[in-house]
Amino acid sequence: MEAASMEEEGVDEQQQVMSEVHLGCPPRFSGPYISHFSFSLPYDSLSERFSNSCNGERHSSCQIDLDEDGDLVLARRKKQSFNHILSIQHKIISSIPSVGLQVWRAALVLADFILHKVSTSSDFDGISSLELGAGTGLVSIVLASCAKVVFVTDIGTEILDNCVFNAHVNANVFKYQENSIRVRELDWRKAWPPDIRSTSDLQTSDRYKYSWTSSDIKEAEESSIILAADVIYMDDLTDSLFNILEKLMSCGSEKVLYLALEKRYNFSLNDLDVVANGYLHFKSYLKSEEECKTLLERGTSCFVGKLIDLDEVPKFVTEYERGKDLEIWQIMYRRSRNS
Repeated sequence: MEAASMEEEGVDEQQQVMSEVHLGCPPRFSGPYISHFSFSLPYDSLSERFSNSCNGERHSSCQIDLDEDGDLVLARRKKQSFNHILSIQHKIISSIPSVGLQVWRAALVLADFILHKVSTSSDFDGISSLELGAGTGLVSIVLASCAKVVFVTDIGTEILDNCVFNAHVNANVFKYQENSIRVRELDWRKAWPPDIRSTSDLQTSDRYKYSWTSSDIKEAEESSIILAADVIYMDDLTDSLFNILEKLMSCGSEKVLYLALEKRYNFSLNDLDVVANGYLHFKSYLKSEEECKTLLERGTSCFVGKLIDLDEVPKFVTEYERGKDLEIWQIMYRRSRNS
């Protein structure tokens, strides 16, 4: 969340908020805290990518057993599950401008979705990807296990420094190369592409360490997957999000956005009811395939949204509750010929 946006909305920047995700944290603890999220996977090609301890043993040889008649005994193969640990430094409570320092449930359900896709298909293998509003970097770290490169973007040095820390802590577990995760600052209120800094600037000035190079921008525009988790909570921020999405998804290769959100309900004096206004504003940007077809014929570009059935996505990460208020949307941008 950006300060300018909050000033326009009249939001108190000093207001303290707390995520529901705060594993084992001592009472009244307010500093950075490292939570360990466990996820269980069957032993398969995906599990081979991770290196920490597991519940079973892998056998490199096979023993042949015969019964008393000399017939081969076929042992039933046991299903083994392997536990892996994702370590994330985060805050338990923060001001609204620093909510990216906390872990939110939408990031965990999106991590579940990525683990499901990676374990059942090759869709994410070797891709370039970009995460908007990455927060702690949790989602990008999970994707980096199979992606070629993931651009981890957010705003603010403290948040970006924390992303770098988390990427470093988990590198041995998720087996990604150091250059696979690239932490960059991206302000949605500004035009795409962002300002470019030379390589010498990045090497000599700490101020520019999260700036973009021309090669970064070219590779980001060729990303096939865009990720976002829990970035829908203020209408003007949602407007900025779709503004930059329109620019990003109009250039380079065709892109798919996977956006996870938590519907938040509040009592509205205008509606005299409990409503999720932020969610409704988000939905106003999305069209069905049929609606989009009509708009394209009229020369108007549009975003097509499809709600993903979470009943078909296994729960790999164990330390959160997946309620009906969590959703993942698959979103694509259809550009008219007149655009």
